[in-house]
Amino acid sequence: MNRNAPAVALAGTVLAQIVYPLTHGSVRDVVTVLVVTGTAVVALTHVIATSGRATALRYALTVGGIGYAAEVIGTATGFPFGCYSYTPDRLGPLFFDVPLLIPVAWIGGVYPVWIVARLLVRTRALRIAAVAVGVTAWDLYLDPQMVVEGYWTWCRGQVVVPGMGTIPFTNYAGWLGVALVMAVALEFVTDATSEPEMPMIPVLAYLWTWVGSATAHIVFLDPTLRKTAAYGFIGMAILGIPAAMWTRTRLFPATRASADDLRR
Repeated sequence: MNRNAPAVALAGTVLAQIVYPLTHGSVRDVVTVLVVTGTAVVALTHVIATSGRATALRYALTVGGIGYAAEVIGTATGFPFGCYSYTPDRLGPLFFDVPLLIPVAWIGGVYPVWIVARLLVRTRALRIAAVAVGVTAWDLYLDPQMVVEGYWTWCRGQVVVPGMGTIPFTNYAGWLGVALVMAVALEFVTDATSEPEMPMIPVLAYLWTWVGSATAHIVFLDPTLRKTAAYGFIGMAILGIPAAMWTRTRLFPATRASADDLRR
């Protein structure tokens, strides 16, 4: 695998995300599929380039498999996320009432969080907690946007998060639980204790999602998303602020040297 492939994939995904607000209707649906697929390509090319195809397969099967199973159970029973259903013919073919694109979304969305948590947290228990919180925080952006677009619908009558429209508390409790299971599983099927190689690409993907999503929700997308943008921005800041500090010292090592000089 060409080690430049993850950077190229990230650039293409960012371009698709920039185009997204300029589209409407069925064209926007196509761009949505491209964005979701792009995030997964970034994740898998990065794993292959840094850890090999076997690790990439284990990662994809673990995250995609757990995510898809949770969605199938969720749409059928209302557990663990609450009562909801996907809209047919919007995100590609459905299997057991869940679009096949959904496990792809889990694969792409979890990966930057997982790498950032591995980079910043050395204790296993705290790293698992960081992944679970970070993935749940990502959905604070994702769910309101996808509901506004009509890709899935929440049942009425559930206890909702203030300012989140029809999205219930159970959704985020479910995300936290599912992400926790994923984080634990990844500790055993991958070498999660090792220092991530080429971490800048997934870190930049995380930072772009954190800041770019807030900007899009406030400025470019449906006005109702302005009310929910703060949830995602504050939630992702838990890992986003230390990730931004890590990025600054990596890109501008003189800053770190100057700080060390001042401490002497």
